[in-house]
Amino acid sequence: MKGKINYSVTDGIAILEVDNPPVNPLSDGVRHGLIESMEKAESDDSVVGIVLTGKGRSFIAGADISEFGQQIEGPSIHDAFEKIEKSTKPVIAAINGSALGGGLETALCCHYRVSSKQGFIGLPEVNLGLLPGAGGTQRLPRLVGPAEALKIMLSGRHIPAVKALDMGVIDSLSEGDIVEDAVAFAKDVAEKNETHPLVRDLNEKVLAARGDENIISEARALAAKTRKGQFAPGKIIQCVEEAINLDDFDEGMKKEAEYFIECLLNPQREAMIHIFFGERAASKINDVPKETPKMDINKAGIIGSGTMGGGIAMCFANIGIPVHIVDQDEENLKKGLAAIERNYKFMVDRGRMSAEQMEKTFGLISSGLSYEEISDVDIVIEAVYENLDLKLEIFKKLDEAVKDDAILASNTSGLDVDALADCTKRPGKVVGTHFFSPANVMRLLEVVRGEKTSNETLATIMSLGRPLKRLQLYL
Repeated sequence: MKGKINYSVTDGIAILEVDNPPVNPLSDGVRHGLIESMEKAESDDSVVGIVLTGKGRSFIAGADISEFGQQIEGPSIHDAFEKIEKSTKPVIAAINGSALGGGLETALCCHYRVSSKQGFIGLPEVNLGLLPGAGGTQRLPRLVGPAEALKIMLSGRHIPAVKALDMGVIDSLSEGDIVEDAVAFAKDVAEKNETHPLVRDLNEKVLAARGDENIISEARALAAKTRKGQFAPGKIIQCVEEAINLDDFDEGMKKEAEYFIECLLNPQREAMIHIFFGERAASKINDVPKETPKMDINKAGIIGSGTMGGGIAMCFANIGIPVHIVDQDEENLKKGLAAIERNYKFMVDRGRMSAEQMEKTFGLISSGLSYEEISDVDIVIEAVYENLDLKLEIFKKLDEAVKDDAILASNTSGLDVDALADCTKRPGKVVGTHFFSPANVMRLLEVVRGEKTSNETLATIMSLGRPLKRLQLYL
């Protein structure tokens, strides 16, 4: 069996640690271990509460995707969840990292949820052509309301713990050691000897939604706009309709299971899972170990203020990294900054960001005419037109102007990265980073390795992909 549960007891609190690296999916060994450990904690009179957490940096990342479409071995997820929900002792989910998909569904079965400030939750199954099939479509609407639950499930987005606290998904945020804080939380609620809440029994918000046709019509409009042609979003909406209109939670669960099978058998599911694994494979570099040190990127520089340069600058500013654009032509620089500002205003007009967010983000972008202005950046990306002589001249100047450990990257789509590296005193710090136009919109980022590009440089660039929200293709 794959995965296990590490069991220990601290101050009368049983600690169940999901151990299934790297991200702790709910594989057969984990499900079996959960049932066994819950029974052990229930039968131990010295145990007054239970904490469920994950080993490493992830709580539970979700179901084991490799099991989809296969014969399930051992107990089901629902068998494990039933043990958690029916516990006579308070069960606290200690969310130490990501609680996605089945991970969040596990947490929703617990009586309480404590998260680290760095944690995040979400139900991203829609990105795989599926719906949350372990109670997510029935429990989440009861906790946050059908309208908010639909937004979460149809977007598949990750919700930071701080926001999840405001929404009511999380009961408490941990400032220190998440397990220690969860143990203290468990002891506190155990001492009160109160009835512990079950999300499945919280019917107020779904009952209040009955007769409100706007909730479902707005969800359908959102799905048509953001998930055009996809099968799963419609089934997610149907599941939430069942949660609203059925008086019996278990009947809603039966409908969820029925619609989940429909998604599972739909050819879109197989195609979208293939894309998921394909994207992961495309970003792997087999000869660069995971433990390779990575540079901290705290400030970036861009050479060129045209469409590409401006778009790349937005990518960095959007994730809070200050960026300085250098262009030799002051008029071009003014036009480039004006184009960036227009792009942000367009996002505000479309409701994608607030005016306050625009002001803060646009404020991270500065500009000038001199290379000396970017002497302290951690990475410079050259984004001028495709002319090797011009790029060679730029790289020579950059090599003299910026600090010795800064990465020099080129947005070239086809010129020789090795030629650029050879004109510098830091060939190991030179790499190709080909963004697609418009760079602030298109997800693909080609990473081009030069003959002398160091592992540290590659690891740093690849680690930027996730925060930049780019799909990296290693060449």
